[in-house]
Formats: sequence, C-alpha cells, structure tokens
Amino acid sequence: MSVQEERVAIHDSLGRTVGSATRSRMRREGLWHAATSVLVRSLDGHSVYVHRRTDTKDVHPGLHDCWAGGVVLAGEAPDAAAHRELAEELGIDAAPRFLFRTSHRRDTVRFHAFLYEIFWDGPIIHQPEEVADGRWIPVTELRALLDDPSWPFVPDGRQFFEEWLAS
Repeated sequence: MSVQEERVAIHDSLGRTVGSATRSRMRREGLWHAATSVLVRSLDGHSVYVHRRTDTKDVHPGLHDCWAGGVVLAGEAPDAAAHRELAEELGIDAAPRFLFRTSHRRDTVRFHAFLYEIFWDGPIIHQPEEVADGRWIPVTELRALLDDPSWPFVPDGRQFFEEWLAS
C-alpha cells in the first residue's frame, strides 16, 4: 500500500476519533486528524536536533523542522505513532516522553497534535525520503532563528516550539 493510500485516523474538531480515511483523502478534503511531534534534545537539554525536509514531502517540502513526527494511523495509539515516526525519520528506536496536546490549523491542514520529547546522544540516521539533512542547534540560537518569520521553518513546528518554550 502506498503512503497516500494508508489509512489514517480521522477526528472531529474536538479531538474524538470518528473514523478513518486514506491519507490522500485526508489531505485533499482537509479532514481533522491526529499527528505526533517529537522534539529531540541533547542530553544536557541545551540543543535540539533540527532537520530539513526533503523537497518531495507532500506538506511543507524543503522547510526546516525541529520535530520528528507524522500522522496517527487508523487504530494506532499516539504513543505508538510517536515511537514509529521517530524511528522512521531519524533512526531513533526509543520511546519518547509525552509533553502535552495542542491543535494546529492553517489553511486546509487541521490536526490534533500530541507532543513528545526525548533526550538523545546516539546516532541519528535520516530517512532519505523525508529528511534531507540535519544538525544540532542550541535552543537559544533556534529561538533567534524563529524570531525571523522569513526563515524557512514549518508553521506547525514554529507554533509547537513557542508552546514548548511557554510550557
């Protein structure tokens, strides 16, 4: 089954699971869904791993992000989705710690986000279909970069970083 045809959990605006649909239908119709985002932090907590999305991604191609993640599949728990996405995108096979839940709305992209973090000093292996490159950036430097609205960063990642700083 192709990525576009895998089934994702569909939610209502309040976050209740109401069914499933193919990923392509969810994107085409702007259906509410759930997604996970994992912030990878250095062991001392002073840096985060920032990666650049490939130019072939269906949403925000070529932009930077400090969150690894993706949609929650039909029948999948958010904790399992966070672990799966972290392993797929960055090669980190470890269970992240849940932080908080929020929502993101921009144009036709609407989802309930489950945010996690992990402290990591092991290898990072990019999934070539999704991650073009990446590097560790001190939190203070990332904060300064994000103060520039023209810096090419995914909108949801920008929102989640600000919410994480405020939490």
